[in-house]
Amino acid sequence: MSGNDVGRELSTAVVAFHEAVGARLGVTAVDQRALALLSARGPMSAGELAREIHLTPGAVTGVADRLERAGLVRREPDPADRRRVVISAIPGAFGQVFAGLSAAMAEVATHFTPREQEVVAEWVTRTIKALREETKRLLR
Repeated sequence: MSGNDVGRELSTAVVAFHEAVGARLGVTAVDQRALALLSARGPMSAGELAREIHLTPGAVTGVADRLERAGLVRREPDPADRRRVVISAIPGAFGQVFAGLSAAMAEVATHFTPREQEVVAEWVTRTIKALREETKRLLR
C-alpha cells in the first residue's frame, strides 16, 4: 500500500472509530473534539470553547448538553466570575471508552523497536500538523 493509501485508510479507520464511540456514548464527533480539548486544556467557558472549536456559543450549549447527559462533563460556576459557567471534563470519563484502544495500541507498539517507534511518532506528529493546517485553510 502506498503512503497515500495508508494515510487514507488510517483516516477512515479513525473516523469509523469515533463514529462508534459517538454511537456508544450518544455524542457527535464535534462533541468528542470538545471533550478532548476540555480534557487537555481544562475548564472553559462556552464562549472560549466555541472559539477553539469554531462553533457559535449557542451550538456549544448543545455540545455541553450532550456531553453532560453522557456523564462526560459538568457545568460549574466560574471561580473568577460567578455570573459565568465553565464546562469541565470529568476526570477519567474520557478514557473509559478508549481503554480497549489504548491496550490495542500498546500491543501494536511491541512490534517495533524504540527507534522505529520514534519514526512512527514523528510521522504522526507531522500528519497532525498537516491536518491542523489544512483544517484552518478550509475554515477560512
